[in-house]
Amino acid sequence: MQAPIPTLTQESIALLDKLIATPSVSRDESGTADIIEAFLKAHVKGEVKRIYNNVYVRSPHWSDARPALLMNSHHDTVKPSASYTRNPYEPAHEEGRIYGLGSNDAGASAVSLIAAYRYLEERELPYNMLLAISAEEEVMGEHGMRGLLPELGKIDMALVGEPTGMHAAVGERGLVVMDCTAHGVRGHAARNEGVNAIDVAIRDIERIRNYQFEHTSPLLGNIKMTVTQINAGTQHNVIPDECRFVIDIRTTDAYTNEETAQLVQQLLESDAQPRSTRVHASAIYAEHPLVQAAIAIGRDTFVSPTTSDMALMHGIPSLKMGVGQSARSHGADEFVLESEIEEGIQLYIGFLEKLMA
Repeated sequence: MQAPIPTLTQESIALLDKLIATPSVSRDESGTADIIEAFLKAHVKGEVKRIYNNVYVRSPHWSDARPALLMNSHHDTVKPSASYTRNPYEPAHEEGRIYGLGSNDAGASAVSLIAAYRYLEERELPYNMLLAISAEEEVMGEHGMRGLLPELGKIDMALVGEPTGMHAAVGERGLVVMDCTAHGVRGHAARNEGVNAIDVAIRDIERIRNYQFEHTSPLLGNIKMTVTQINAGTQHNVIPDECRFVIDIRTTDAYTNEETAQLVQQLLESDAQPRSTRVHASAIYAEHPLVQAAIAIGRDTFVSPTTSDMALMHGIPSLKMGVGQSARSHGADEFVLESEIEEGIQLYIGFLEKLMA
């Protein structure tokens, strides 16, 4: 029997209280995974499975003839801020607020997605639902979405629950960090000898400042490159033969991260190596059913300044929409409103009913 929304709301808040009370810093979230796994086994029809600390379930009427929707949020948290004035692991209810670490990011989205899945689990929808509450999101660890996604099979689209005020983030910039080394020739500063590696680095930094990529993303705009660190020299009278600097590159869907890194390497005199290329840009356009469903329930669309596990879902059309406000995340005395959870459940259900309808 389908539980009414007020019941789902109260059960979701009770589940959130348990999650807050159980420490779940990234890579050490087995306790909250246990709670979520037990809750799902008690409340859903589908077979609940677990990989590492990622818990997931497929809708019982699964058909390979229908597209698959991944409904994802995470249950890990950052470490509590030193400026907390409350016990971060004590869920406190005051004036409609629920205080506690992970309440806003992203416990409220996780429990609301679970509630929406429960409400619609036995409904015949034009797509399959795959609910996955994942781990290690805050560190993009190998045992979080990176380890889970290859085990899930074909995914056609994804709804990612992160605090957005239940508005629809249709894009996120990706990230490539380049470690660069400019080479020179060591010499004495008092004599006209050597090649100053700092001069080489300066020429490259000027190239970075002035470079315009040929292609621009219609949604995310231009790629942004910023030199954020630089280090050279051992003493005042020695011409340095090496200067190291770091480029922070915020990428778009106009190029893959690998293509972006290669273009930067070709631009510079310095050696430049990407630390990683796995944090991809994400962009989904207005004609996609995910965006259409969000618009149909009155949600605004925007480009998110923060990253999420959408960055790891390369090639999967994804939309980020969740309970709470991003500005509350990672700060002291984190909270979410009880009313936001109730609204989130209702909006998730409405969104899922409109999707591909």
